[in-house]
Amino acid sequence: MEKALYLLAELSERDFDWFVQSGELVQISPGQALIQEGSSINAIYLVLEGTLAVTVSALKDHEIARLSAGEVVGEMSFVDERAPSATVSALDVVRVWKIPRIRLMQKLSNDRSFAANFYQAIAIWLSHRLRGTISRWGYAYGYGKEDELNSTDGDAGWVQSSDSLEIARIRLDWLFSRLKDVKDNC
Repeated sequence: MEKALYLLAELSERDFDWFVQSGELVQISPGQALIQEGSSINAIYLVLEGTLAVTVSALKDHEIARLSAGEVVGEMSFVDERAPSATVSALDVVRVWKIPRIRLMQKLSNDRSFAANFYQAIAIWLSHRLRGTISRWGYAYGYGKEDELNSTDGDAGWVQSSDSLEIARIRLDWLFSRLKDVKDNC
């Protein structure tokens, strides 16, 4: 399941409109780094199309993950204001929805409702990511049912109302279709 669903499920309709109006479509060429380990970044990104590789220099640039459509990238550095701990590079042509840090910070400062929704979404997906990591390491005793522990989809145990999830899917589909419209008009 796309990690963007966590964010889109928490945003109000007004929040989502701002998210769409404040972003911009960016294309990354194969081999190009979207995020460079150790270098500050000035945005968060929603992957709309393509595949990204995540590598870490401490592991001799070994690929530790692949990200595809629906993933959110740069949120950890946004939250803790530290340089990224990994490099994220395009494996093929990648299109992302870029939300500049300065715009997002202004919105968070001026709109408490948006800030609450945004940080709630980040807390949910980072918590889920941590639970998944702990589960993969085999320390999930008492986490949940056996099928959740052995799940490969990475989203087992995420509890979200079906209405919120459906709205999030509709929003994500709409963003994907907007991307297609932009591509077709180029």
